[in-house]
Amino acid sequence: MANASSAYPVSGFDDATVVVIDGRGAWEATSIWHGKGTELKLIDMVRWPNSIGLFYAQFTGWLGFERFQDEWKVMGLAPYGGPGVDLGSFISVSNGRYAVNSRLLLKTPDLFGIENGLGLSRKPDEPLLDRHRDVAWAVQDACERAELAVITRAISLTGSRNLCLAGGVALNSKANGLILSRGLVDRIFIQPAATDDGVAIGAALAAPVAAGLRCREMTKAYFGSRSTPEEIEAVLRTYKLSYQRLDDPAETAADLLARDQLIGWYQGREEFGPRALGNRSILADPRDVRNRDRVNNAVKFREDWRPFAPSALEEAGTSLFENYHTTPFMTLTFQVRPEKKAAIAAAVHVDGSARVQSVRRDQNERYYDLIKVFAAKTGVPAVLNTSFNLKGEPIVNSPFDAIRTFYTSGLDALILDRYLIAKTSTSNSQAATTTTGLGQLATEPLRCG
Repeated sequence: MANASSAYPVSGFDDATVVVIDGRGAWEATSIWHGKGTELKLIDMVRWPNSIGLFYAQFTGWLGFERFQDEWKVMGLAPYGGPGVDLGSFISVSNGRYAVNSRLLLKTPDLFGIENGLGLSRKPDEPLLDRHRDVAWAVQDACERAELAVITRAISLTGSRNLCLAGGVALNSKANGLILSRGLVDRIFIQPAATDDGVAIGAALAAPVAAGLRCREMTKAYFGSRSTPEEIEAVLRTYKLSYQRLDDPAETAADLLARDQLIGWYQGREEFGPRALGNRSILADPRDVRNRDRVNNAVKFREDWRPFAPSALEEAGTSLFENYHTTPFMTLTFQVRPEKKAAIAAAVHVDGSARVQSVRRDQNERYYDLIKVFAAKTGVPAVLNTSFNLKGEPIVNSPFDAIRTFYTSGLDALILDRYLIAKTSTSNSQAATTTTGLGQLATEPLRCG
């Protein structure tokens, strides 16, 4: 219920099909709801352990990744495989329903049911083989078919072609993109923290929504802490760093990107949810496909097969991507138009797709301006965007985090709000000693009334 309440009240819809697909709740794995006006009514529910999330998580573990954490790695690996692995003994889909063989998936000892059918699981330090890639493809394919079946049935039950998704499986952007490409829905809303962290929104909204209050549409996810310019400058002085104060950070960043610099970009409030959305981001020029490897090898220190995302101007979406739909929270994957692949080559996955963030100026003024200026300089209305962190670490939260990550990676420059630190150029040196605070939490992220 908290998952469903985290999506529908802030979707901007007056009537919607609401589907929650998760690992598990208290006893639920999948639920279908109908949102109409201020009411949210439960229509159907599938009990755990008949769970798509469980299915995906167990195979994530078999592939050598962390269950309930690294499922997105399986999604990224899947396009490198192909058909050939039969998972019919683990999951089946028919007549708008799915059935997961939980007895095999939960067989003791752990993963024995999968190993009995597919062989020993991969250890995290072992190389990825073709059979692993093919299993990843089969897992993703099964997830997509199951999700499409559930949503098709849900729409038939509610009669609404506006769709809200929540739960961990709702972050499977590839499956979400297929929903649109198949023409199942007219509009789709997935809030930025659709998995367990997002139930905080649903819990907070339960009382006002039950009282009949309406909520504004959620169009932003910048609800976290921020640092004032004074706090940032204090940190720079404390560590005796050379820096330059910028009159126009967006112009400077766009110029650095156009000159093929890799930059750390830190501004405003931190994003809520797992995606960096232009406030705690690492940015690069998407035109040169080699930038994908530069960011992977010199900055992120992660597997070379994992893709990066483009942040694109909202008005340019239809010219870059097929079946485009606004996606401010990077929850949808589209096929890149063939004639545009070279323009954003470093942000295109091996299967020709891209997980997109659409950017409007009223959502993130400075980030929009950055992309707009970059487009004026290069003709490309998008930049490569990935989260500002090293492998295995959380997204940077404070100026200190950003500075430490900058100096322990291959980034060329760091822009902290209005301050530029560069490794290869001189800037004005300032020195002072003071302390910095942790910033203030957002006080008005959502409003009902």
